[in-house]
Amino acid sequence: MFPKECRYAETHEWARLEKDIVTIGITGFAVEQLGDIVYLELPKVGDKIQKGATFGMVESVKATSDLYAPVGGEVAEVNSDISANLEAFKTDPYGQAWLIKIRPADKRELDSLMNAETYEKQLQGH
Repeated sequence: MFPKECRYAETHEWARLEKDIVTIGITGFAVEQLGDIVYLELPKVGDKIQKGATFGMVESVKATSDLYAPVGGEVAEVNSDISANLEAFKTDPYGQAWLIKIRPADKRELDSLMNAETYEKQLQGH
């Protein structure tokens, strides 16, 4: 159900390391809980983000939620297309609906995140 190549934060963000860049998004579970997403606030390229700090916000018909950085580093890219295509959160949360790409300060921070199996087990407790 959850891509095995991703790592997962307790706050329902996913992170995928590709070469020297970490792509970050929100999990399908988070999208399901939020319902229809209506607004998104993301950082700018070049912004520095600390692991665990908020880097943006997602607003849905149900709630407004902060987005937390699963790893720290510098924002290398922002998905500017996603605001015009919010449906992608429902159809492709691990692909088209990525949020930001970070040049991580320390790739080892990924090691503290859950793998897909552990994340899925945590959700069974909800």
